Amino acid sequence: MSEFTDALRVSGAVRLADIDPAATPGSAGSKREGAAALEEGGARLAALQERLFAASRGGGTRAALLIVQGMDTSGKGGIMRHVVGQVDPQGVAIRAFKAPTEEERAHDFLWRIERALPGPGMLGVFDRSHYEDVLIHRVRGLSAPAEVESRYGRIVAFEQGLLDRGIEVVKVMLHISREEQGARLLERLDRPEKHWKYNPGDVDERQEWDAYMEAYEVAIERTGIAVPWHVVPADRKWFARLAVQELLIEALERIDPRWPEADFDVAAERERLLATG
Repeated sequence: MSEFTDALRVSGAVRLADIDPAATPGSAGSKREGAAALEEGGARLAALQERLFAASRGGGTRAALLIVQGMDTSGKGGIMRHVVGQVDPQGVAIRAFKAPTEEERAHDFLWRIERALPGPGMLGVFDRSHYEDVLIHRVRGLSAPAEVESRYGRIVAFEQGLLDRGIEVVKVMLHISREEQGARLLERLDRPEKHWKYNPGDVDERQEWDAYMEAYEVAIERTGIAVPWHVVPADRKWFARLAVQELLIEALERIDPRWPEADFDVAAERERLLATG
């Protein structure tokens, strides 16, 4: 599957307008075949995540972190439910980064990120992340341009530090088209059971679409040094989920977690157990 994920990796400058959000690079299958592949991959993902969690009980220090970015309705919630939801929840720590609290604003922008990093054996998942502090801040002018510029380099150093600490990082941008986003927002308005998902502020952000695409392009080019970005076409939900699942599987395979050795006499314990009838 490496050719599949290699097709999503971005190195250096990128022009998002040249990447088709409805494409399925590296996959010639249908939606039905994609759903079947997702289910099959779920067993592989769950087994690797269990090994990662178990390894920490034997002193292992490795962890994994999935960073998911994307415009509103790009499918971040679906990734949480259909991909991350395939593994044992006791080994997962999901954090959705909303607008910072008063306490968080009193600290450096990376302060709340550092506090949410996964510990040994954990799969951490960020629904939005420190990239909000260069994306929305650039578009909305929430920080001075010089401050935003300085953050790109600080992010690179921060992510290199994560790798140095044994955290395997996967960085994904879910690339949805403006047309598909409009259709998904309209569905939230037309279906009462989806009204809870609708946020009037999403329309305000949608009006800045071109500015956000430019902000993403700058962030991807400037911060893909320590950890590469993967731009995942997201108009087809089944493909985006399959792609992120495979990226996670490959990350855990790079860690290659091992089952911990028993800290007791297995043969003796077996005899004791059998003696109980």
